[in-house]
Amino acid sequence: MRPEFSIEQWQPKTEIGRAVKEGKITNISEILRGGYRILEPEIVDALVPNLQQELLCLKLVQRMHKSGRRSKYWALVAVGNGDGIVGVGEEKSREVSMAIAKAARVAKQRIIEVKRGCGSWECGCGRPHSVPFKVTGKSGSVEVTLIPAPRGLGLVAPEIPRTILRLAGVKDVWFFSRGETRTRVNFAYATFEALRQTWKISIPEPPKQNG
Repeated sequence: MRPEFSIEQWQPKTEIGRAVKEGKITNISEILRGGYRILEPEIVDALVPNLQQELLCLKLVQRMHKSGRRSKYWALVAVGNGDGIVGVGEEKSREVSMAIAKAARVAKQRIIEVKRGCGSWECGCGRPHSVPFKVTGKSGSVEVTLIPAPRGLGLVAPEIPRTILRLAGVKDVWFFSRGETRTRVNFAYATFEALRQTWKISIPEPPKQNG
């Protein structure tokens, strides 16, 4: 469960954070489209109050130290508002709750805006329910491809990418992957990178008709 955020008690440390608290920036899109880095997760808490959080993976990791074997919990978390904003992050800690909280903070600092649309030739409803065009993302050996699907089909994807797509507000999509998809962190980041491409790739304008 996300802790309650109070903008009155928040003491921003960056220029963008101060602008948010003073009401000079009121929309997260102003920051993301301006190419600014989010260094304070509180910025997201202030501008995206309906943000949801999902634990994608939690496991115990160990490493050898001169004093013996040390164990920590590793958490992979996704955040999103179900309406075009999504982020993925990972962190480690000796406590489960702290690992999840730290991963959620990282995910907030890495959020992106997802462009949605109706790119399926089978649909043509014009509503932002799918991706606007085919996009591909890669992380490690994993490559993920998202293809526009008709409205009502749903998310034809495994659990981890399905969760990320749902948090991003994508409701219908064809999903294809290749590589070592059992590596959950790469599977998650490949999906995240595919969604990032919805803004990086521009849609060509149709040719003008003479006359």
